[in-house]
Amino acid sequence: MAGSRAQLVEAARRSIRRGSKSFAAASRLFDRTTRERVWLLYAWCRACDDIADEQDHGHAVAPGPVGTSMAPENRLATIRTLTELAIAGEDTGSPAFDALALLMREVPVTRAMVEDVMAGFALDADDWRPRGEADMLRYCYHVAGAVGVMMAVVMGVSPEDEDTLDRACDLGIAFQLGNIVRDVWEDDARGRCYLPIEWLVEADIPPGEITKPHYRHALVPMVARACELAREYEASARVGAARLAFRQRWAVLSAANIYGGIAREVERLGAHAWDHRVHTGKIDKLRMVAAALAEARREPAPAPRPTLSRRELNAAARMAGTPKGASADPAR
Repeated sequence: MAGSRAQLVEAARRSIRRGSKSFAAASRLFDRTTRERVWLLYAWCRACDDIADEQDHGHAVAPGPVGTSMAPENRLATIRTLTELAIAGEDTGSPAFDALALLMREVPVTRAMVEDVMAGFALDADDWRPRGEADMLRYCYHVAGAVGVMMAVVMGVSPEDEDTLDRACDLGIAFQLGNIVRDVWEDDARGRCYLPIEWLVEADIPPGEITKPHYRHALVPMVARACELAREYEASARVGAARLAFRQRWAVLSAANIYGGIAREVERLGAHAWDHRVHTGKIDKLRMVAAALAEARREPAPAPRPTLSRRELNAAARMAGTPKGASADPAR
């Protein structure tokens, strides 16, 4: 039997505290009900990430006996099976996936929203690489923007409010762009690169050599280009945040300041951005939360939606076809 609501919420709280101190801190600004639902969503996302990457709350685990590691497509199948059980409201045997089932009973998160997130895991399982800028943004949409859409619904945004959902998606895309530029070295060590192949060609960086010391300066303008995109998406998201209730607006703007600060710091450091992993210290986080409080009390600067936002990227994903291991949802 699945745990009680209190047990699932407590398991989700422990998960977010282990997996993301920044996100855990920002979640305290929500009212209790919203905060608990945010934890439930995080727990499912974290569990999916960990299964996909064979990690424990984002950290490497000791390798098991030879031959026990699962192939990427099998890890994706595990994620999909457990998620399908959760969508059906059945006991999954996993608190994190039962958390998704509970969340879908309490808020109008749709199957299509869940499928959009699942498509990101399918891209990674298929060893997919972005060829152009639009491909990179499509990846950001699936792995983070689609989570932003679910988060907005958790915070009370109607599934019919397309523009606000678009802008919630934009914030997730901005966050993921920051992750991409920060994690160039870590991703390369795992055989991955999420900067567009076309950008690497323009910079004369051969495939697989992005982290070679003599290409570091060629990488800087490319990273600045991604950071400029992140600013564009973040500005759009701040407009959407203004439509939320005050405490939710404060929490979202705090997260935007903290996570947006990652891309800004990477850009500031230039060729030294990867000497050490960029992170936001506790004092800086407190300062950013205080700044978000002031921002939440005033009107945001006007900002248009980016040319490629949720609906455009969703349409592009449908045209590109469904990655292996993902299921197509004919209702979308």
